Amino acid sequence: MPPVRSSRNLKELPKFRDGLAYLYVEHAVVEQEAQVIALYDAEGVTLVPVAALGVFLLGPGTRITHAAIRAMAQNGCSVLWVGEDAGRFYAAGTGETRSAAHLMRQARAWADPEAHEEVVRRLYRFRFSTPLPEGLTVGQLRGLEGVRVREEYARWSREAGVPWAGRSYDRGRWAAADPVNRALSAGAAFLYGVCHAGIVSAGYSPALGFIHVGKQLSFVFDIADIYKTEVLVPAAFRTAAESSDTVESRIRRHLRDRIRETHLLERVVDDLERLFADLWPDASREEDYDEDAARPGRLWDPEGEVVGGVAYGSADSGERSAEPEGGTDPVAR
Repeated sequence: MPPVRSSRNLKELPKFRDGLAYLYVEHAVVEQEAQVIALYDAEGVTLVPVAALGVFLLGPGTRITHAAIRAMAQNGCSVLWVGEDAGRFYAAGTGETRSAAHLMRQARAWADPEAHEEVVRRLYRFRFSTPLPEGLTVGQLRGLEGVRVREEYARWSREAGVPWAGRSYDRGRWAAADPVNRALSAGAAFLYGVCHAGIVSAGYSPALGFIHVGKQLSFVFDIADIYKTEVLVPAAFRTAAESSDTVESRIRRHLRDRIRETHLLERVVDDLERLFADLWPDASREEDYDEDAARPGRLWDPEGEVVGGVAYGSADSGERSAEPEGGTDPVAR
């Protein structure tokens, strides 16, 4: 297949939900090689089909070329810069959408008290396999969620045969935690990375959280919590059951398997869509800027949005400007 060109219809690009989970790389050089990317490390070279990759995690000691970044961006692969074993998150590349419609819908829901509460309720309902009673307060939902999580920890402790004394995490005393707690903490960093990539890829903000608020990854925590007991908890207890050593590195393999078994990448974007669906009956149709990367956006006006890419104030304000907004560059405004 020929390299993806910026003039192609963006709907032809692979979607995040169709990716092959994530790939974590450290101490390597990443370059473009024909229609794939090549990883050069002490063991040789590995070719990766970037068109089928959902998330690429760059760990310490990595160098990446401009061509490789461009290839991943054009193929809808989210790139994250992380610390060792993805224990820290530093930065993320652009998502695959050029539309701000999802971000504006999220911001509107975040700022509207009634819509905000409805999103909170939906986030809690997503976590339960059976319908919840009507009329519960947010505090009662929070309490039920706490009970559910504790029961899941206890269940997997019994199934895996791993003692469980409760969740304990102290970044300053990492080695003092028991193996299952270390696996949970290290695994959570990877789960956050996958959910972060899905959020950015779909055009939402990782900072505008609803249950969690005030941090740059608040919305990532909201979304990751939907899947923690289903994906992370079983992987962490199975990792600890194998051995108490190197749980931080081995949790990645178990999480990879759980992500594949639960079709997580397919679900993240769909769940984001369900989360904000039908909040406003009068919502107008959102324009699809992903149809054409060169299509100009609109301009805000007190009387309603107006067409962008127009030289307003000229002799003929309906005439397109000589340099229309956006051009053919998919990353232009």
